[in-house]
Amino acid sequence: MASFLQELWESIFTPGPTPTLLVATNASFAALQFLLLILLIATYSIHFLVLSALCSGLWYAINWFAAEIARDQQVQKAKDEKEKSPEPENASDTDTETETPGPESTTATTTSSAPVPGQRHETPKQTPPTLLEPSTADSVEALRRRRSLGESSGYISTDSEWEKVSEGEEKGK
Repeated sequence: MASFLQELWESIFTPGPTPTLLVATNASFAALQFLLLILLIATYSIHFLVLSALCSGLWYAINWFAAEIARDQQVQKAKDEKEKSPEPENASDTDTETETPGPESTTATTTSSAPVPGQRHETPKQTPPTLLEPSTADSVEALRRRRSLGESSGYISTDSEWEKVSEGEEKGK
């Protein structure tokens, strides 16, 4: 019993469903179902029947979820082992084939800049100037306005208002 409790305590800190944790979970749900059955017989209340149905659904869902996690862990472990396994001897032959293009691949490429029918012609997108290095006076002014607005809550403090007044005085000079 002591070793089971120690394993149960350690399984709490182990990721995934451990057998000890599943045994404890199933024993708890079985005890709860037994208690609900006794209370149903003792009181003839429909509430204990409903609680028993809810308990059964939760019990099934937990076991299903634990099985799905265990299956996913097995798939992940198999995938990791497959990646760590040594490559076949003929793998170097296929790598050189994919790295060096043959003469037929160079003839298939087109170098004309005329648009091909059925394809969209995309123009290169220009990147906007960064806020750290503004390149125009407009972006500098936009940066100043953002700083003076403060937080995004819309509240403007009196410090921001004084900054606006001082900026207005500088413009007037």
